[in-house]
Amino acid sequence: MALSGFSFPLVFLLFSCFTTLLLCNANAFPGRYHNPIQRHRHPRFASHNYRDALTKSILFFEGQRSGKLPSNQRISWRRDSGLSDGSALHVDLVGGYYDAGDNVKFGFPMAFTTTMLSWSVIEFGGLMKGELQNAKEAIRWATDYLLKATAHPGTIYVQVGDANKDHACWERPEDMDTPRSVFKIDQNTPGSEVAAETAAALAAASLVFRRSDRTYSKLLARRAISVFEFADKHRGAYSTGLKKYVCPFYCDYSGYQDELLWAAAWLQKATKNPTYLNYIQANGQILGAAEFDNTFGWDNKHVGARILLSKAFLIQKVRSLHDYKGHADSFICSIIPGASYSSAQYTPGGLLFKMNDSNMQYVTSTSFLLLSYAKYLTTARQVVNCGGTAITPKRLRAIAKRQVDYLLGDNPLKMSYMVGYGPRYPQRIHHRGSSLPSIAAHPAKIQCSSGFSVMRSQSPNPNILVGAVIGGPDQHDRFPDQRSDYEQSEPATYINAPLVGTLAYLAHSFGQM
Repeated sequence: MALSGFSFPLVFLLFSCFTTLLLCNANAFPGRYHNPIQRHRHPRFASHNYRDALTKSILFFEGQRSGKLPSNQRISWRRDSGLSDGSALHVDLVGGYYDAGDNVKFGFPMAFTTTMLSWSVIEFGGLMKGELQNAKEAIRWATDYLLKATAHPGTIYVQVGDANKDHACWERPEDMDTPRSVFKIDQNTPGSEVAAETAAALAAASLVFRRSDRTYSKLLARRAISVFEFADKHRGAYSTGLKKYVCPFYCDYSGYQDELLWAAAWLQKATKNPTYLNYIQANGQILGAAEFDNTFGWDNKHVGARILLSKAFLIQKVRSLHDYKGHADSFICSIIPGASYSSAQYTPGGLLFKMNDSNMQYVTSTSFLLLSYAKYLTTARQVVNCGGTAITPKRLRAIAKRQVDYLLGDNPLKMSYMVGYGPRYPQRIHHRGSSLPSIAAHPAKIQCSSGFSVMRSQSPNPNILVGAVIGGPDQHDRFPDQRSDYEQSEPATYINAPLVGTLAYLAHSFGQM
């Protein structure tokens, strides 16, 4: 019997070989079969260009720069700003970042941004290839400023700009004429949370530059040590002494204990000095190491400290930190959908939802922790036990990927929440510089109140703040794209910082780097 010119035995042989090929080559159908040779890598099919998203997530920081911009500035609609910052107290505080859509330099979230950018590079910088240098420049723009803010022993300058007066205007940073008031902490007005977070940032960054610039790395480490000593010796919350200036913008709601533990963990990692391990062992419980708090962001660092200290136990085999593995596991179990002790809420479309105001920061920070912990567990050949159910590193990676994919457009609105990425993204973000005409397009000064007509308009922002990730949709996956809606439409540096590491991992996993 002939079949299209082939004999039956030959057809059977070809079919058998094809079947064998499918069974042997698991990657023939991505996502359906599991290839043990690549057990820690995702299938080759990716619905998103994670490399492009990585590039843009780092580029965003150039749009947030304050100070004298360098010749290689890539976001060209920005110009120099805040060139007299610090002069109110006769100090140099030029530089650093505007944290979000206004023109204030808040030291607390800037330091956390720096810590998380550094952690992104520490864990996944080896996968960033050409973007590694850009990520390091983004970190250095912050650390150069933090070194200025901590240059005088016993004093830390923690804010430039009066937020209440700044928010009464809608003007470009290049035009701002609101008071550039300077606020500081010292032994009379302590601020352990902002001081300790600054110490964490400097310590983490010292690891980033350890090989490429040893002199700078040592400077950062020395400064981190002295700043932490100040934070621990003069305990108190900066939102007590500076309440009317820092609240409700970046009030410390979780206490300063978490930052002390977090900073000690980073100093232990950066210096290997047993002093910090002893400090953690002696003070960990007092500082809330076991608190069942599963929110990680600019205010609360408990979860981050647990994951970081778990690495020391799992990878460096520091046995005295055994309990932190259990604390970290409790956090993991709390966010696994359907797991025992799960307490996390997700939108109908699948986005982790913590709160209405800037929810995407918790999405990006949690996704980063999931990937980092998966990395540690894989190295140690361990899993997470959630009420008798083994949660594997592969499961953690899948959850992190799902969150990032939602952010990039796999959601009910088919909306990318990263500006400039994908065919559809927010057009009216809550950001002064992006929403007003650039200096090049409109050289004349735009007065304080004149910009509010633009803020309230429905016109798209003329300047694309490429890579900015905004607060995101509500608990029902809705997003109105209204400029006045700062909770959902405002970008922030601390949303992007942990996303940098996550995108580097995903880009590498899908062969895009």
